Amino acid sequence: MSLLRFEHLSKRYGDVVALDDVSFTVSEGEVFGLLGPNGAGKSTLIRILMDIIRADTGRIEVFGEAHNRSHLDRIGYLPEERGLYAKQKVIDVMVYLGRLKGLGRKEARQRSLAWLERFDLGHTVRWRIERLSKGMTQKVQIASVLLLEPELCVLDEPFSGLDPVNVRLVETLIEERRGRGQTTILSTHLMNQVETLCDRVAMVHQGKRVVYGGVDEVRRAHSLPEVGVDTPDALPTLAGVREIAREGEGRWRLHLFPETDPQSVLAELVRAGIRIERFERLLAPMADVFIRVVEGGERVQEAA
Repeated sequence: MSLLRFEHLSKRYGDVVALDDVSFTVSEGEVFGLLGPNGAGKSTLIRILMDIIRADTGRIEVFGEAHNRSHLDRIGYLPEERGLYAKQKVIDVMVYLGRLKGLGRKEARQRSLAWLERFDLGHTVRWRIERLSKGMTQKVQIASVLLLEPELCVLDEPFSGLDPVNVRLVETLIEERRGRGQTTILSTHLMNQVETLCDRVAMVHQGKRVVYGGVDEVRRAHSLPEVGVDTPDALPTLAGVREIAREGEGRWRLHLFPETDPQSVLAELVRAGIRIERFERLLAPMADVFIRVVEGGERVQEAA
């Protein structure tokens, strides 16, 4: 079921086309990756969703209705830029942000204290924001969004400034949201997080949607015709294989001709008596997909 639907959104700033007829949907309960290089149009999409700016043409449907400002209380938003009040105390800022979204003071305070403990920041309750490190500030911002338990949450570069321990914590929190049936849009340049967390992705480039679909579908569509083989045996010359490269003890990468069926290669290996411990199609990492699309102009049609 679609929780969010962008339909034919376009936006211009003078002669600059920020969005050009962009459409895609985000399903209920999924982690959806919104990808693209700097200046691609991601921030414009997010700002239109948050009613910060308006699209020139197109429409948004959210929670099964035409988008309106009443929906914003059900949407959490972590902007890439830090926006906390530097001279205010941590707890006061969090309670204030909670109350802006409709929480009572007592509940906002209780939730804030609980989330600060979850982020190992309980000792900073009375600190002023300006005293926090970059990583601490990011954690307070994330906690301020998640304490609202939003049905739809937009996280723009949430891993910025975090050490590996806290990156893993945020990954866990995103996975917990999915487990509760809550929807998360993740905008990030960290492609390993996209592979780990996201169910589906959309990539925009120069204002256009250029990639859309399940993560594995997108990776498969951009992958070279290659398979990986683990075997203790030396590999013979194989029909349909352009090149055989040894990648380590007992590990081989086979570069196939585009028309070669990997199953025919596997069958030939079995007929040759090769002991196969692993045989799999090698999928391109999302980082490679990103680079090929941005630098090479490749495009994947809708795969969802």
